[in-house]
Amino acid sequence: MANSRFPEPSLTLCRAEPADIGAVMALERGEGFEAVVGRSSRAEHEDMLASARYAYFLGRDAAGKPVAFAILRDLDDAHGNIYLKRVAVDWPGRGRGSKFLALLIGWAFRETSAHRVYLDCFDDNVRAERAYEKLGLRREGVLRGAYLAPDGRRRDLHLMAVTRPEWLAHRETYTASVGEDRAAP
Repeated sequence: MANSRFPEPSLTLCRAEPADIGAVMALERGEGFEAVVGRSSRAEHEDMLASARYAYFLGRDAAGKPVAFAILRDLDDAHGNIYLKRVAVDWPGRGRGSKFLALLIGWAFRETSAHRVYLDCFDDNVRAERAYEKLGLRREGVLRGAYLAPDGRRRDLHLMAVTRPEWLAHRETYTASVGEDRAAP
């Protein structure tokens, strides 16, 4: 939900194209993100974007500028679990991420047969975890030492998820976050 101090203009969800990889890489390499957002090389992004297993999304502002991105994985999972591999916005803490995630989760449940959308986040990324909780994701556990950081230390991850029944029961939370904006298929 948009912070009243920083009202969010229109935000549109759209599928990313190969030409958008530069924008994705710029967003994931935002200032201060190195500790909380994973990074991939151009070749890795190209491979994932070309795979049916992944779906890349952009959030575009009213002027069409990419201001957020996300990577969903396991769209073909036999058990109906879609993994939110990565998400980033250009200005964290101003409501844009919540709005973008509401659009993204809505797309996942409207456009696929997914039963569950899940993610993991670093245990010290409190701002992100609060945003996920506001959208109905629940912490399901801790993946102890699951991430090997570039500096060689192990980091814990919090596993969080929302199921289709939970999303359906609380769809008004998502609608309120999105407002009049729409997700493009």
